[in-house]
Amino acid sequence: MADPTAYLSDRVLHMQESATIAMAKKSRELAAKGVDVVNLSFGEPDFQTPQYIKDAAKQALDEGFTFYTPVPGYLDLRQAICDKFQRDNNLSYKPTEIVVSTGAKQSLTNAVLALVNPGDEVIIFSPYWVSYAAIVELADGVPVPIMGSLDNDYKVTAAEFAAAITPRTKLVMYSSPCNPTGAVFSRAELSAIADVLAQHPHIFALADEIYEYINFTGEHVSLAQFAAVKDQVITVNGFSKGYAMTGWRLGYMAARQDIAAACDKLQGQITSGTCSIAQRAGLAALKGGRASADEMVAAYHRRRDLVLELAKDIPGLKTPTPDGAFYIFPDVSAFFGRTAPDGSTINDSSDLALYLLNDAHVASVSGDSFGAPDCIRFSTAAADEKLRVAFERIKVSLAKLS
Repeated sequence: MADPTAYLSDRVLHMQESATIAMAKKSRELAAKGVDVVNLSFGEPDFQTPQYIKDAAKQALDEGFTFYTPVPGYLDLRQAICDKFQRDNNLSYKPTEIVVSTGAKQSLTNAVLALVNPGDEVIIFSPYWVSYAAIVELADGVPVPIMGSLDNDYKVTAAEFAAAITPRTKLVMYSSPCNPTGAVFSRAELSAIADVLAQHPHIFALADEIYEYINFTGEHVSLAQFAAVKDQVITVNGFSKGYAMTGWRLGYMAARQDIAAACDKLQGQITSGTCSIAQRAGLAALKGGRASADEMVAAYHRRRDLVLELAKDIPGLKTPTPDGAFYIFPDVSAFFGRTAPDGSTINDSSDLALYLLNDAHVASVSGDSFGAPDCIRFSTAAADEKLRVAFERIKVSLAKLS
């Protein structure tokens, strides 16, 4: 039989499967066999979408919103997104500078494909979300990860950013609050990064703000708020995290008009406009304000504190305090080189994540997929009791390593 991969494109063959999706798949396979798995691998709220948003979707069906939508999104939704930017971020945009997509991941991909040529370098603040490097490679760009230090909560400094810039640099990508670390850039930190960016007007910044509302510092700062670089910044956001709307697949980007138009053109040839019903639900979410999001954030804050307390009781974990999102991202390198009860050696975080899945029945994601091979990501978007059970199991399993 011929090699079944012989006909596939190099693009697909060289692409890695999303690590979060892969681990979630493994945990589901174990669960299907009757194993009680606590899944802390997926970045998904465990809350239901608020009822008023569901009601708006039902109303949209009854009102006949079942036809193709404009490629960049309904005009009233794009205006509501502009209103949101003005209200929450003190940023002024026009609807023509907004493109609504099928999830923030598509918004990120649109921006990269619209800007990056083969060989262009894209600086990625590391640790980073698993898909960033893959998206850059899809555009035939060159990912250039720069690692923030553990002592600085894994945040890249302006000086480190400046040192990574070369004549081939086209774009810089980062998230704040960060997936996977939960780190949040302060106003002073982003101001310094903006100062560097302003010195390189040919470089664009892709700011992923999908966790904007899940922020425990009291202030979310957008890079686009710094006037000198606003036209260089593409801001991506969406509804999945703050409004617990992961399955609705609804995201958006804001950028200067020529970049937004390029993303509109690109999207028109790939997916066209996103789901009509999801868009009407998103409009209701924005008009409904932040009350439901704030209730969920209070729970995430409590769970973070609970997990940090539980993690303190596990020798070998070095866990920075996340200021946002719903993850912890401990350094687990203290366990490398140790031996599991079956005689196998824990060589890296991938081995450790697999060991915890099979022995503790807790699903996590190894840090190598996030550009931080010494770490593991645990989601804290789970009920308090599940988190207690999970970290007790982790403690017991790690103690078995010799």
